[in-house]
Order: sequence, then C-alpha cells, then structure tokens
Amino acid sequence: MAASVAACGRGPHADRQAGASDEPLEVLVASDPETLDPRYVTDAVGMRTTRLVHAGLVRLDPDTLAPLPYLARGWRWIDPSTLELELRDDVRFHSGAPLRARDVVATLRAFASPAVGSRHASVVEAIADATEQGDHAVVVRLARPHATLLTDLELPILRADQAFSPPSPDGALDGLGPYVIESASPGEVRLVPAVAGALPRPSQPVTLRVVHDENARALRLEAGRADVAVNLVSPTLLPAMAAQAGLAVASRPGANLTYMVLEEERAPLDDARFRRALSAAIDRAMICATLLDGRAQPARGLIAPSLWAHADAPSLPFDPVAARAVLGASHRRMTLLTSTERLRGDIARVISQGLADAGLDVDVIPLELGTMIARLNGGDFDLAILQLPEMTEPNVLRGFLHGAFVPPAGANRGRVNDATLDALLDDGDRTLDPDARRAIYARLEAYERDAMHLVPLWHEDQIVVTSVRARAFVPSAEGRWLGLARLP
Repeated sequence: MAASVAACGRGPHADRQAGASDEPLEVLVASDPETLDPRYVTDAVGMRTTRLVHAGLVRLDPDTLAPLPYLARGWRWIDPSTLELELRDDVRFHSGAPLRARDVVATLRAFASPAVGSRHASVVEAIADATEQGDHAVVVRLARPHATLLTDLELPILRADQAFSPPSPDGALDGLGPYVIESASPGEVRLVPAVAGALPRPSQPVTLRVVHDENARALRLEAGRADVAVNLVSPTLLPAMAAQAGLAVASRPGANLTYMVLEEERAPLDDARFRRALSAAIDRAMICATLLDGRAQPARGLIAPSLWAHADAPSLPFDPVAARAVLGASHRRMTLLTSTERLRGDIARVISQGLADAGLDVDVIPLELGTMIARLNGGDFDLAILQLPEMTEPNVLRGFLHGAFVPPAGANRGRVNDATLDALLDDGDRTLDPDARRAIYARLEAYERDAMHLVPLWHEDQIVVTSVRARAFVPSAEGRWLGLARLP
C-alpha cells in the first residue's frame, strides 16, 4: 500500500487548491455517527460532529483544554457553590432565534432529567439548580463542591422549546455552532456555514465522508478527493503520504490514553501483583517506536502529559523475566478483546505474544465496537485494549475507576472496588484549589502504579493528513475539529 501511494501521480490535487471554497471540504471518518442528537451522542464521530453544529457556554482551549468563554461572555464565582454566567447578546440559533437565559436553564434541566434520559446526565449531576437573571445571565448552584463545573458547561445549549423534545438522531435540533446540518444519510453528513453562530461564519461547507477501509481512505486522499483525515491513516503509511505533493501530515501530542482494562471480579485479575506483572510484560517503548511509528508516548501513568495534572514519574518497567515468575504460575488461558481495525489487531497480537513469552496464554478476539462494549459492560471478558480518546480533565477517570460507576451506571468496566481509590477520586472531584487538586492526582497516580487497576499503555499523537487548502487545520489536543471553522 505504501508503495502504491508513493507511486501515484501528483495531478489530482489541482482542483483542491486553496481558494476552491465553492467545493465542500471533505473530512474522512471511519464510521457513521450513532446519532446527531447531542443529548445522546457518545461515539467519537458523533461527538465531534455535534460540537460543530452546537455550542456550549464554554469551549476548551485547543492546547491546554482550559475552559474559555464561548456562549458565555464571562463568569464569576459568587461563592464556592454558586456561579454567575453572563451570556453573549450577539449569538442566534440557526433558526434565527436569539440565545436567552431560559435556553440555558432548560438545557441544563433536560440533561439532568430522567424523562429525557440523556447519556450525559452524570455531567450535570452536581448541579442543584439553574435560574434566569434576566435574558442574559444565569446563576448555577451546586448541590456539592465540584471542581470541574466550568469544563462541564461545555455541554451544547439547546433552544428551550426543544430541550425536552423526543430524540432527534438526524440532528434536526436547532444549534448555535458554526455549521448547520444540510443533510445526513448513511455514509455522508453535509454541513453548511451558519450565519450567526458562536464563531465567525466559516468560509466553506464541510462534507463528512464515511470510508471504512484504511486503504480506501489513503487512496482517496492521494487522489485529491478528500481534504482531512484525523487519526485514520496507519503510521506506516504516513511517510509516503507526506512525500506527496498536495498532501501534508501534521501531528501534536494528544490528550488521550490507550489502556488495558481487566475484569477484577475474576481471579487472578483481582490480585494487584498479577496486574503489575501484566504491565511488566508489555514493551510499550517498542510498540510506540514501531507499530505507532514514534507518534505516541509510552504512558507512565493514567493522566496525559498535556494535562495540567500530569505528574512526572519513572517509566513503567518492562521486565518479562519478573513477570514470568507471576504470570507463569497462573495456569490460566485468557481472552484479550480488541477492535477489528487492522492496526489495533496488530498491536493486540504483539501484546499477546509478549504475555505468552512471560508465561500467560492469551487469545486475541477482534470485535466490532458495539459488540465489544456490550461484552465489557456485561463483564464477559478477561482483558481488553481500549482508548479514552478525550481526556479533557483528570476527573473523567472517576467514571472509569470509581466503585459507583460500574455499568450501567458508568464505564467502570473492570468492576474496580477500592475504597482508597474512590476517596482520591472524590477528593479530586470536590476540591476547588488547583494546587490542591494537582497534589491529589499525584497521589492517585502513585497509588495506581501499585494497584494497577487500569494498565496504562501510551498516549497517541493527534495525526492529521490534509490537502493544500486544509493545510492550516490541526485538531485540538483531544482530537476535535472546531479548527475547520477557521480555515481560510
């Protein structure tokens, strides 16, 4: 495949040069969004698409992920449990309706309502109430101290009369983002620039094109038929693509975590010594340097280096001899779930071989995402390799590790039940002082190096392949696409 890409001609890119603004930018994606309703979307494609169509009170800085004003002009803390937000008066919904405080209040209540059943209800569970203060101010009161309220207010704001409406999987809900959904069908979502959204009007429309096969994606880019592909081309193909006139490859460190989850209700996975041995049998540095072509950093803990709460620590040991002393005594054959994507399958097989060399036989089972999640949520697995793609705040770990968030309540799929860990996660959630929170997460990281409830593997770069006219686009640290709206 790499040879084919390198050998192809250079002419097809001529019709996608900068200035061809009448033709939509084509953004490649690997799958259709599950839904375009921001109340229910959880998959990466759907999440990133809805954040182009809808806007929140805040947005996240593309580099630091700190909350920035978006629909809110600003805010002030009245006391540790009360936040007053001033809304912009220059923003209108795509329908032309002006943004009002009642829209914010209705949206926050809808996300929290059991009748709506939003998949993001946990994000607003710390909010006791929100009240209007005229048309352009809202006061949010917390039920308990909660450090991440501002980041949580990135939730998309809906029109008050639509906030409690039935699900709208086709994305028909009125939005405030820089794009409007023109049409949505299997394989394609067409977005056109909004007139009065939260950002200046984008210069060109966007088409999201679903291409499932990696080779087909690479060839579409090389042929000049696509403009943007984020994290969709294997590292081994990137050098050949970067050498093509009309294509560019850029990357940045990502705020994400690839990790191994273990079903801790099954022996011997309930033993921290066994979990540490699993970790010691994985050669992270080799996988990052080879299969990931140096575009990933071996994890030294759970929190990505790009986050403010990251605490530097020694490398996690690669010690297959020490691992064999523990793993070889288990006399158990295990399963390792992974996705059907070719690169992920290759990585899982390399990890499986490393575990076998250390005395543990593991069968790799590739599964479609929906099937894998169902098995994980049902506890029907031994080991699985997953990615937390958007680590926007270290508090997200609470949903993956706290004992209160075992499925269906959350994403603690390993069934972790550790009172010490729960206390650290709760402290990080309710402590407001940034320095105190940083110290809490440093203690959590040190504790987890020993407990190893999740086996951290690496943090992958955000990698984008672009055409000439999209060359200025770089995804944010968590991989989102809002930068499309700023392309010339």
